[in-house]
Amino acid sequence: IFGVYCRRWGVPLIDLGTVRLPRLIGHSHAMDLILTGRGVSGKEAQAMGLANRLTDPGAALAAAVELAALIGAFPQRCLRSDRRSAIEQWGMAEDDATANEMRLGLATIRSGETQAGAARFAAGAGRHGALDEGV
Repeated sequence: IFGVYCRRWGVPLIDLGTVRLPRLIGHSHAMDLILTGRGVSGKEAQAMGLANRLTDPGAALAAAVELAALIGAFPQRCLRSDRRSAIEQWGMAEDDATANEMRLGLATIRSGETQAGAARFAAGAGRHGALDEGV
């Protein structure tokens, strides 16, 4: 269960909750949570875009470790470049964000990481979206 429970006690959101929450889940959903202080279930949180995945009760840690292992196995320069671009774009005009994505992406390509991944793909790894053949 997630909620903006500080509403009940007169504690303002000074942890960027009024900034990040609307950007993540949209203004309407964010205002609902911010103004009412109500809690939402995992299913509702997922429906509004607040949660990406749900697990059975007691399985969250194992699922998080599995997800971390998957993400950690990907080529890191590329992953971090794309993550950085996705974060930095929030403060940029679209043209600037596009140029930033290109700049970061080209730096990754120049690093050789992309060529190594293309060679693995050409050798048969990861065909048809499979991740279990080695990342």
